[in-house]
Amino acid sequence: MNSGASALTRRPPPPIPLTILTGFLGAGKTTCLNRLVLNPALSNTLVLINEFGAVGLDHLFIEKIDGDMILMSSGCICCTIRGDLVTTLEDLLKRLDNGRIKDFNRVILETTGLADPAPILHAIMYHPYLMLRYRLDGVVTVVDAINGAATLDAHEEAVKQAAIADRLVITKTDLAEDAENLNGLVERLKALNPSAQILLSEEGEATIENLLNCGLYNPDTKTPRVRAWLNAEAVVNAHEHAPNGGHHHH
Repeated sequence: MNSGASALTRRPPPPIPLTILTGFLGAGKTTCLNRLVLNPALSNTLVLINEFGAVGLDHLFIEKIDGDMILMSSGCICCTIRGDLVTTLEDLLKRLDNGRIKDFNRVILETTGLADPAPILHAIMYHPYLMLRYRLDGVVTVVDAINGAATLDAHEEAVKQAAIADRLVITKTDLAEDAENLNGLVERLKALNPSAQILLSEEGEATIENLLNCGLYNPDTKTPRVRAWLNAEAVVNAHEHAPNGGHHHH
C-alpha cells in the first residue's frame, strides 16, 4: 500500500469541543471569561474574542504570538476574530495542523453583546469541515440579575441568547436587593428555556465543570422557537448562495 493511500485512510483527529459564551452588554461575560482563561485547568484552551481591549487582558498575558494571538500566563491562548468567523476557525485548524501554534484541545468563542446567536450556531453546525474538526459543546449565556429582565424586554437578541443556551449564568445576584425580582427572572428564564441549567455565579456555581461539558449541542432539546430561528438561518443561507445571488427575476 503506498503512502498516499494510507494518508487517505488516516482517521481525522478527535473533534475539538467548542463552547459559545454569549450574554448582553454589561451582563458580566468579561468577568466570567477572565475567570476561565486564568484557570490552569484550561491551559490547552484557545479563546476567540472580538478584540483584546474589551476583555481587559492587557496585564494577564505573557507573550504576544503574533498580531492576533497572545499567550496567557495560565497557558491559554487568546485570539481575535479576523473578519469572518468561519474563516477564522478554518485558519486556526491550518495553524494547528502545521504546528504554527501550540496544541489546543478546547475552544471558547466569546460573542459580542449584541450578537444574535442563531447565525453563529448555524454557520458552525452546517459547515461540513468545521463539524468534522470541532464539536459544538454548548452555549453558555450570561444574564445580569439586576438588569436582566429589562434587557429581555428591550432586546430580541437577549431573548434569543437566553432561549438558545445550554447553561444560563446569572451574575450580580449579590447586588440584587430584591429576592422577588431575582425569582421572577429565574422563572422567566425557565419559561424561555426549560432545558437549560441555571447557575448562580456569586454562589460559585459557574465552575468549569458546570460550564464547559454541556455535551453535544442539540436543537431538538430546545423550544420550537429556537428550532424555527435556526431553520430560518438555513433558508437565508440557501437564498444567499443560490445562483444569481438568490435574486428572482419575474
